[in-house]
Order: sequence, then structure tokens, then C-alpha cells
Amino acid sequence: MYEFAIAWEWLTFAVRWLHVVTAIAWIGSSFYFIALDLGLVKRPHLPPGAYGEEWQVHGGGFYHIQKYLVAPASMPEHLTWFKWESYATWLSGFAMLCLVYYGGADLFLIDRHVLDISAPVAILISLASLSIGWICYDLLCKSPLGKNTWALMGLLYVVLVAMAWGYTQLFTGRAAFLHLGAFTATIMSANVFFIIMPNQRIVVADLIAGRTPDPKYGQIAKQRSLHNNYLTLPVIFFMLSNHYPLAFATAYNWVIAALVFLMGVTIRHWFNTTHARKGRPTWTWLVTLILFILIMWLSTVPRATAPGEAAETVAPAFQRFADNAHFPAVKETISTRCSMCHAAEPVYEGLARPPKNVRFDTDAEIAAHAREIYLQAGRAHAMPPGNLTDMTEKERALLTAWFESAVKTR
Repeated sequence: MYEFAIAWEWLTFAVRWLHVVTAIAWIGSSFYFIALDLGLVKRPHLPPGAYGEEWQVHGGGFYHIQKYLVAPASMPEHLTWFKWESYATWLSGFAMLCLVYYGGADLFLIDRHVLDISAPVAILISLASLSIGWICYDLLCKSPLGKNTWALMGLLYVVLVAMAWGYTQLFTGRAAFLHLGAFTATIMSANVFFIIMPNQRIVVADLIAGRTPDPKYGQIAKQRSLHNNYLTLPVIFFMLSNHYPLAFATAYNWVIAALVFLMGVTIRHWFNTTHARKGRPTWTWLVTLILFILIMWLSTVPRATAPGEAAETVAPAFQRFADNAHFPAVKETISTRCSMCHAAEPVYEGLARPPKNVRFDTDAEIAAHAREIYLQAGRAHAMPPGNLTDMTEKERALLTAWFESAVKTR
């Protein structure tokens, strides 16, 4: 069974790699087309129906690009569709969610000090939130409010902040931020799948049939594309945040998330304004810096502790690691080689918090991270970093034997 842990680790690595690659492709094409659209210039020699054009140079060649606001007079012989980047990004991201957070729900998804629920219930809540989020967003866009793009985006921001708070009341801080990213990415990818692509197919069908396409389909698609543009940078932040506990594992993590959404707007506003040749609003960078400093300060505000809070006990899912015969020796090894960093108050110089918020102060914490200890310090030599505490091969063998024997007795 311990071979499964190694295979699972490599599987998550492969899916994560795929997710990053497809995300680069989607975000890259999205940013490119937004910049292209904003930089179009109207000139008198343009063909009928053309909205604007732009000349670009790249890779030793020149490109002459023209945009038709609705559609050209006839269907071009070859048409390139941009859709699979979005679909592959969402599917690989959902696969990551299943592998890491659903497969390891007791460790990564559920915090029983936040909400004591079973793994199946937590997974159902997760799936429901992603689905309901898209449905509510889509209904808002199709409501009378949808005709006012900026009012709609303001209301969407309120919804996202509410979701940020709600997720922190349901899951671990790490899972809350990951779900907020998934919630937003689901809206973005669903925009492509359910709105942008179908509208483009209607326009293409009209061209093939010799009909004049209705411009409303392009206008609706452009509005959804604008939403995606402003949501992209926060999604990247939330996907990276699982490596930085100061973002997700602090008292005001949901406020941090709310400010991250604002930073996404200020940064994209600078780029969008610049690409549209409407000036360079440098004030946006000052606002972004102030927001980031505020986020840094919020991450230092201590979490209020409930009076008489009980000491941690080992969860049933990890009890076999604490009951294992190797555990006393493992505790001593971890105390000697790991706890200088992985403690509530690290003694290693320069560390204010334990790396990735992983602590080994109690039996429960050690047992809960048994798999990570096995992979990082037993099978691999990633921990301690640079073998700073001189962990011996005998001690690594002990950690390996502890995990593998506990798994076999499952």
C-alpha cells in the first residue's frame, strides 16, 4: 500500500504540471486578445464591417490583424477557435481538486475546529458551491442588471467576498482559498463553454446560411470576456496561495481574499488602459502597493483563541500512525530534526511561522502529516532543507518503516 502513496504523489505532480501548462496557454491567449482588442485602430481604408486593425511585429515577422465587430461578409476558409485552453485548464484543475482535496479530505479539506463534518459531506458542499456559483452568476448577467457592466461587476465583487467568508467557515484555510480560486475559475470557464462559444457558433451559422448575424451575441460574449479578464489575476493568486500560509492560515484570510480581488482590478486597469492608448494610470500601482501592504499587516493579526480550548486529539483517520510501535522513536527524531522549524514558535532564526504552517507540536499533528513526512524526509531528502539538522540515513529509514508498517496494518 505504501507504493500507492508514491504513485499518488507522482500522479498529482503530473496533473499539476498539466494544469499549469494549460493555464499558461489560456491566460496567455486571453491577455493577448484583450490587449489586441483594446489596441485596435480605426482607419478609413478598412473593409466593410471591419472595426479596426493593428500591426504587430514578433519573431522576425510582421502581422496585420483586422477585427470585425460582428462578422465578415462571408465565412473565411479557415477559422481558428480558442476554446480548448479554457476547457483543459478547468478539467485539469478539477482533477487536482479531486486528487488532493477530495482524496485527502481529512487532511486538506476538513478542519474539525471550523466545521465538524464527514468527508462525503464536505465534498458535496464543495461540488454544490461550484455549481450554484455559476448558476447565480449567470442569472445575474441575464437579469436587467446585466445591461450595466460595471454595476454587475460591483455586485459580483460582493458575491465573491461573501464566498470568501463562507468558505473560511466551512473548510481549512488552504482549502478555502483553493475553492475561491476554483469558484472563480468555474465562472470563467463556464463563460467560455456556455456563453462565448455558443454565441460565436450562432454567428458562424448565420454566415454560412447567408444571414446577417445579430450584433447582440458579440456584445454578450465581450461582456463575459471582460469579466474573465478582471478575474484572472486573483485566480492565479489563490492557486498559488496554498504554498503560503500567511495568506490562507491567518485570522483575516477572507479579508485578504477580498483585497486580492481589488488588486486584480487595479493591475488589469493599468494594462487595459495602456493597451487602449488612453494613458498610463500609474496611480493604480500605488493603490496596489497599499493594498498589498495592508494584506501583509492583516497576516500578522493574531487569531482570537476560544477560552478553555481543548488540546488536539488524533483524528481516527490517523490514529494508526500514533499507535504504531515506531511512533515513540519517530517523535524523538522529529523533535530533534524537524521541530526547530515546524513548531508554533519556530526557534530557527528568521522564521516567524512554521513553513507551510506545518507543525509537529502534538501527536495529532505528527500523525496527520505522516504521508508528507514519509515522502519528504523518508523516501526523499527534501526535508530538512539541505539536511540542515543532520538527519541520518538510519533516521530516514525509521520514518519510512513507521509509515509503511502503519499503512500495512490499515
